[in-house]
Amino acid sequence: MFRAMLEGWARQQRSRFFSEKGTIAPRMRLVKRFASFTGLYPWQWTAAEAEAWISDLRSGPDKVSISTARNYATEVRLFCEYLVDRRYGWGQVCVERFGQQPEVVFHEHNTSPHILDYEGDPRRRPLSYDEVQSLFDAADARVDEKRTRGRKGATSALRDSAMLKFCYAYGLRRSEVSGVDLVDLRSNAKAASYGSFGMLAVRWGKPPKGSPPKRRTVLTVPEMDWIVEVLDHYVAEVRPMLVPKAFPALWVTERVSRLSPRAVNEAFVSARDRAGLDKSLDLHCLRHSYVTHLIEFDYPERFVQEQVGHSYASTTAIYTGVSNDYRNQLLMRSLSDRLGKDWSGQ
Repeated sequence: MFRAMLEGWARQQRSRFFSEKGTIAPRMRLVKRFASFTGLYPWQWTAAEAEAWISDLRSGPDKVSISTARNYATEVRLFCEYLVDRRYGWGQVCVERFGQQPEVVFHEHNTSPHILDYEGDPRRRPLSYDEVQSLFDAADARVDEKRTRGRKGATSALRDSAMLKFCYAYGLRRSEVSGVDLVDLRSNAKAASYGSFGMLAVRWGKPPKGSPPKRRTVLTVPEMDWIVEVLDHYVAEVRPMLVPKAFPALWVTERVSRLSPRAVNEAFVSARDRAGLDKSLDLHCLRHSYVTHLIEFDYPERFVQEQVGHSYASTTAIYTGVSNDYRNQLLMRSLSDRLGKDWSGQ
């Protein structure tokens, strides 16, 4: 019966065009995880089991974050709401067979509302310019180390170094980096000097629920045009040592396959640790850095929003963490504009 309930819920989500891999499968696993914790069937679940589960998740050294716990509760609640919906008939079937009826075990009295726009770890933040440089230097140093010691892996190290710079220079998610093909690197008539690297077509952007991947075009900005030389060297010299020219993916492995999102993340972690940066910083922090630095370069917020593919300006605002130096520059500029020549700046 439990399996049939899960299969029915999965069909309902497929009818709404939810992603099998990104949404439906993780939800199935989570509901099974909750069922395993309780040792009960869905028609036996009560609010007491739900509260005990969340309490367990939020306890101990490996406790989950508040936002994660809230998301877990939401997913289980959605499953329960499916079960009690009369249109699917599960409530009646359970009463007839077991004399019990499913209930929604997460409700307004045992869940907390999502009030803040961002509830993530406050240690996760944009990297400073010096930290970005340290990250890149660490990735480059790994290349030199492999070459000096004559070890295998120098080509992969070159790839990882170029890939991390690419990730930052275009403000990409790890799945977007993994999904880029060689043909997605395109020229920009307004920036002919960049050759084939004037813009990037992102075809595998984060999709809204029930929608296909979101597409966008990211322009190469002058402040980061050093990426042109990096990509030119990688495409012309490094990539051919890994895969045949006809292979579509831009970032590839030595086994002639597309680099996975997990491998992209592992490259960041390796460089971060070598650079001695805070371990709470993750690959997504590079995307936050890209947004912040574009704002500090005085690009309009609407332009930045389009570059990173945010549907709402409020999302871009959450990503932004401008430095004190930049804020002081704005303050000095404002005071100078208001006070003119009487403002000494001291």
